Amino acid sequence: MLSQTCQIAIKAAIYLSQQQGRKGPKVGVLIIAKEINASEHTVGKVLQRLVKNDIIISQKGPTGGFYMTEEQRKLPIIKIVHAIDGKDTFRKCALGLNNCSASHPCPIHEDYEKARAEIEKVFKKRRIIDLCEKVEEGVCYLMK
Repeated sequence: MLSQTCQIAIKAAIYLSQQQGRKGPKVGVLIIAKEINASEHTVGKVLQRLVKNDIIISQKGPTGGFYMTEEQRKLPIIKIVHAIDGKDTFRKCALGLNNCSASHPCPIHEDYEKARAEIEKVFKKRRIIDLCEKVEEGVCYLMK
């Protein structure tokens, strides 16, 4: 359901949220890419999209890097999904049909519509900081 790029964006946001107050709030692309096991190129592009959508902040210069405010850490994960995969992510057909609807359903439409709605609720409810706390507690992980 989520693109690999969106998955990387969520992991990067969680990682940045963790760094708040640890090593100083600013972290570079190389470190983030290494810590979430993703390509530097992809992480760089993803971070710029997150900056453009006010999910994280970028500061240029020798002491620059990426960071998040407390307010940004409290954003729901759905904001990241919308910034990376678009606002129609939870409206798309499971089989990729362009005209799938209740009146013109694909073979899995009814079941998928229910599951998709439940997943969307989770992404609206869970905040970046909520996921960050699970990683910090050691009950969840950002890498394989």
